[in-house]
Amino acid sequence: MGKYLANVALVLFSLLPTLVYYYSVYQLGAPKGNLDTGAIVGSYIGLFFLGAGFVALGMFASVLTDNQIIAFISGAFMCFFFHWAFTYLSRLPVFAAKYDLFVQKLGINYHYTSISKGVIDSRDILYFLSLIFIFLWLTYLQLEKKK
Repeated sequence: MGKYLANVALVLFSLLPTLVYYYSVYQLGAPKGNLDTGAIVGSYIGLFFLGAGFVALGMFASVLTDNQIIAFISGAFMCFFFHWAFTYLSRLPVFAAKYDLFVQKLGINYHYTSISKGVIDSRDILYFLSLIFIFLWLTYLQLEKKK
């Protein structure tokens, strides 16, 4: 858990310097402050949860193998899969018109896009927290299995 929290802190600290861009655009806008602050705050919250979810996925991929290169490649693939695959799977004719929205909601992209619009919905937060919990739990189970 300490490794996870340290990595999430790294994600948070990597987002903090980008607030300089928000401040500068806010000050230089015509008129001053002409920004959609709700969408920006939502995007920051979404990016934080996206990073926290990717850390959990990466930790699970890391515990599956002892080889660091394989762990990196499988972690990157898992992050890519959970971010984009469900969006493209929902477009298949098999899911058309009946299950396409359900399949889209299984992926990270749907929930991140929803949060980045500035609407902080509890379903999106619950999705990210569930994703994080499930993969941290799977990581714990895999570590216990290796003991």
